[in-house]
Amino acid sequence: MAQLKEIRNRIASIKNTRQVTNAMKMVSAAKLKKAQDSIVKILPYDNQLHKILLTLNTGDVDFDSGFFTNVEAENILIVIIGSNRGLCGGFNSNIAKTAMQHVLDNYNTQFKKGNVQFLLIGHQLEKYFKNLESNIIGASHNLLNDISYKNVSEISQLLMTYFTDKKYQRIDLVYNKFKNAAVQLLTCEQFLPLEKPKLENIPGSKPFFLFEPTQAEIMKELLPKSLTIQLFRILLDSNTAEQGARMTAMHQATDNATELMKDLKTIYNNARQAAITNEIMEITAGAEALK
Repeated sequence: MAQLKEIRNRIASIKNTRQVTNAMKMVSAAKLKKAQDSIVKILPYDNQLHKILLTLNTGDVDFDSGFFTNVEAENILIVIIGSNRGLCGGFNSNIAKTAMQHVLDNYNTQFKKGNVQFLLIGHQLEKYFKNLESNIIGASHNLLNDISYKNVSEISQLLMTYFTDKKYQRIDLVYNKFKNAAVQLLTCEQFLPLEKPKLENIPGSKPFFLFEPTQAEIMKELLPKSLTIQLFRILLDSNTAEQGARMTAMHQATDNATELMKDLKTIYNNARQAAITNEIMEITAGAEALK
């Protein structure tokens, strides 16, 4: 009977766990829908701003913002975007592995010299980079608690300052890109320097516009906004991927708990039946002995 009580306790415990994981799945599903709506709202602005910059940045504009400097990268900054909370499967571990593989594949020489540094966004990433504390220049975990344009512009301005002050010759972003609730695309994207597009690569014929103020002044105003919008979109994308990963992980945990409960109930019923059979046999044996 002690064994039956232990099995009942396990079933009750797993039932409570299943209720928690199912609730977390529902919460993540609601957050996922909200996060997807945020991306849908920002994409038209991002796309249109990109088209405007393509029109302006024809390669023949006498303009130097410091963002187009294309020299050999000796010092590199890798910005890694993860999550503050766990229970989202391999969301953080996969992005950490991807970031390190990206460094070893592209900046191995600089990494050996200690010239590759990391900026972490997400508490969960710290445990994956605890052996590289000397390479971590800082963290911006609070940004994930409130992904607003104002907060993103602060970190974006910091990155732009790092680059224009020549502290780093290249800044890359590594993050999970949302595809669907079950799939996140591990992405490495160049943030700075920007590349000047060739005129023949711009869709359509060469446009003719009159610019007021000058073309260079408009670009000077729009380029920082474009970089901030790019980072804003990436953070929203990563947040959406996180919610999708967590929803999928909690769905799988709920299914696993359900299957485990079924197995335990089968074991419980078999043990209970065996106990009843033993009691019947003992009673029968006692009755026969009395005869």
